[in-house]
Amino acid sequence: MLDEPLIDIRNLRVEFDTNAGLVVGAEDVSYKIQPGETLCVVGESGSGKSVSALSMMRLVEFGGGRIAEGSMLFRIGDGQTLDLAKAEPEKMRAIRGNEIGMIFQEPMTSLNPVFTIGRQLTEGLKLHKKMSQKEANARAIELLRQVRIPEPESRMKQYPHELSGGMRQRVVIAMAMACEPRILICDEPTTALDVTIQAEILALIDRLKREHNTAVLFITHDMAVVAQMADRVVVMYRGNMVEEGSVEEIFENPKADYTKALLAAVPRLGEMKGKPAPEPMRIMGQETPDWTKKAPKAAPGELLLEVKNLTTRFPVKKGLMRRTVANVHAVEDVSFRLNAGETLSLVGESGCGKSSCGRSILRLVEPMSGEVRLGGTDIMALDQKGLLKARRDMQMVFQDPFASLNPQVRLMDQVSEPLRNYNIASGSELTDRVAQLFDRVHLPRSFMKRYPHELSGGQRQRIAIARALALNPKLIVADEAVSALDVSVQAQVLNLMMELQAELGIAMLFISHDMAVVERVSHQTAVMYLGRIVEIGPRAAIFEDPRHSYTQSLLSAVPIADPRQRKSERELNFKPIPSPIFPVGHEPGPSQYDEVSPGHFVLRS
Repeated sequence: MLDEPLIDIRNLRVEFDTNAGLVVGAEDVSYKIQPGETLCVVGESGSGKSVSALSMMRLVEFGGGRIAEGSMLFRIGDGQTLDLAKAEPEKMRAIRGNEIGMIFQEPMTSLNPVFTIGRQLTEGLKLHKKMSQKEANARAIELLRQVRIPEPESRMKQYPHELSGGMRQRVVIAMAMACEPRILICDEPTTALDVTIQAEILALIDRLKREHNTAVLFITHDMAVVAQMADRVVVMYRGNMVEEGSVEEIFENPKADYTKALLAAVPRLGEMKGKPAPEPMRIMGQETPDWTKKAPKAAPGELLLEVKNLTTRFPVKKGLMRRTVANVHAVEDVSFRLNAGETLSLVGESGCGKSSCGRSILRLVEPMSGEVRLGGTDIMALDQKGLLKARRDMQMVFQDPFASLNPQVRLMDQVSEPLRNYNIASGSELTDRVAQLFDRVHLPRSFMKRYPHELSGGQRQRIAIARALALNPKLIVADEAVSALDVSVQAQVLNLMMELQAELGIAMLFISHDMAVVERVSHQTAVMYLGRIVEIGPRAAIFEDPRHSYTQSLLSAVPIADPRQRKSERELNFKPIPSPIFPVGHEPGPSQYDEVSPGHFVLRS
């Protein structure tokens, strides 16, 4: 490693002009990154960790910000030093994507919805590397293969909306790596990814760093990812650096109180061993949430939801006549039961069918066949009028609250919408009901007049939960409801959901890829792979005695919040992901299970 840093940020101050006045996004931030080194910047959302990275690319200026003070000295290819804070726009265009690559957190906003994946991947290669279309196509296919996207040739012709969230994120990573940049900025690149894909992407970034001596600036709130990736760590809080040191120093001997609280709040796999019921998450700076002192544990009640042989397939259409040439087998012969007051967690990789399964149960996606019974009502047999009535008892909390809330409508009107739709309340009674819902999700009543953009991610997710609770449902399907939230906000939202479950006896189908969170909140756990449940049983059985090889690899891929227990690429033993697309007429056999212990079932291979 060279003594001279690749980038040297000194006393950086970034300001934003807002309606509420001047906001300082980063204040007096200084750090260096050497070639071949990974620097992790950690902190909660709003701590200013992304601001310093966006400043390095000079993208902060496109979001209403400005670099007020400081310098960012970047050693360019010919050995000269350039201050990025003062570089001309023309020079920055040549550096962005070529010398400095960036992986953004939200892939759907960083991919253009009207261009194919192939066009977006080849654009930078033709511009910066002066490749021909044929060379750029070959390189793009090779990049898609590197990020482990199945059938890369056919993916080149697809559009972003045709890929799952995890697939889109891998495309963004391939784009950032395309020109082999000297610095790779990763802004929460694995937040929305499941555990095995996350492990693969982290290994991929680490391999790129070693092979090309690339410097990596890794921004995250996940301390387990920091332990896996970092050489050095910078901890940020409210725009200021509170601590800097090697990864071992930060984890084993943290000096700042904020760093200690951040580490203490991390949910760790295996913490629930020997504990029969779900437990609340730890919140930063708070030992035990208040509600645990008064709320009883949710006792298993009577059978509420019964799913039998549920199958959902999506047609793949091609040609001028849009003829169906194949089917995506999203959900294949899925069966399970869920009692009132219990949580069943569905876990698996992106594209395994867990979200499709949740949507099929609510008939937001029409299943092809199977049975869904909610409290004795056959959901599959209902017409539109009957389904509308049944939906009072089943609600959904979506992954992205910003996408599921209307940006132009006040929060009070959004939470009251279900009550108005079913003519349950009006006038002052409606206002009172909404105020009570805001109290229930621990949000001030003054927020009722606000709009979604005026809230943080965690607060928006609480609004989505309040809206789901408005009709007093018996079942809530939570689809990755906390995956994009920081540790402390995630703990608050999960504790709220567990508190409401204990108080109201709600059954919850919790769809997630975060194994440590699933271990905390579940009564039952089901593992999905390629549309099928491969293992299902009580939480303790799945986590302490996993029998299916896929469950074992899923648990082994979970990063551990300890830099001395890093996992190598060899240990992770990645296998290619098979395609869920089959020709028309293909009928796979039924799912058959062996009961290996009471209530613990494993799919026969």
